[in-house]
Amino acid sequence: MIGNYERILEKISKSSGLEKEEVERKIEAKRAKLSGLISKEGAAQIIAAELGINFDNEKLKIEELLPGMRKVNVVGKVIRLFPVRSFVRNGKEGKVANLLIADETSNTKVVLWDTNHISLIENKAVSEGVVVEIFNANVRDNEIHLGSFSGFKLSSENLADVKTERVVREKNISSFKISDNAKARAFIVQVFEPRFFDVCIECKKKVSMEGESFVCAEHGKVACEKRAVLSIIIDDGTESIRSVIFHDFLEKLGITDVENDFAGKKTGLLGKEMFFSGNVRNNKFFNNPEFIIDNIEEINLDNLIEKLEKS
Repeated sequence: MIGNYERILEKISKSSGLEKEEVERKIEAKRAKLSGLISKEGAAQIIAAELGINFDNEKLKIEELLPGMRKVNVVGKVIRLFPVRSFVRNGKEGKVANLLIADETSNTKVVLWDTNHISLIENKAVSEGVVVEIFNANVRDNEIHLGSFSGFKLSSENLADVKTERVVREKNISSFKISDNAKARAFIVQVFEPRFFDVCIECKKKVSMEGESFVCAEHGKVACEKRAVLSIIIDDGTESIRSVIFHDFLEKLGITDVENDFAGKKTGLLGKEMFFSGNVRNNKFFNNPEFIIDNIEEINLDNLIEKLEKS
């Protein structure tokens, strides 16, 4: 999966008629002029503007969307709708709606803030399976956000074969952004003691203790089971990030019985290199990014060699 910079580079080359190597020289020259204080992506955006390339009115594929883009236009099939939520901000009531759209290249989350757009969902005009057209929207943290000046309507386009599975991009930890679904090859450099909590045996949601009974918000008094969550620090050489692994994925680390296995396995985990996949979110308590890991893979050297030979 190519990264943001490569996609920008490809679009500039295609729109300008210049070879990629020549565009890259311009980008590096711009970075040198600015003493390296700008990212490759930022320099590429400047070069695009200098070449008169404007993507504002272009209809893009979801795979082509980049964080920070404004006035984007895209068409996608609604593959999931979430309940409309109400909120109060600065004494005023508002609503927000979230949905997932997909095309043949990828899928992404869409956030609606305008009541006119949200009413299309509330009135069932927009439902799962329909194709919608979005224009004049902004891309924030890999999500499409629509305000009152954006457009949101049903489309007559037919999108049959769309990518519905979660898209995970392999990238450096230093490039992680909030809301990224990412995969990184990294070392475990620190392991913390596991924390335990009790969940309802019916719905697996956290329960509270009331008197001598465990109470589930959905099922009332229930029997419960103990679950664990493990925090680790992973580092890929570009940066490190605090990461969280919930009970169901600890077996991927070779821990099948946390209470009895952990002490013996902890030292062996330090320095272990693996592939980690998950979602980057903001830890509100510490106000910094953390990586919620939902898949762990051993490194297959044969696959790595094959990948390097192809690149």
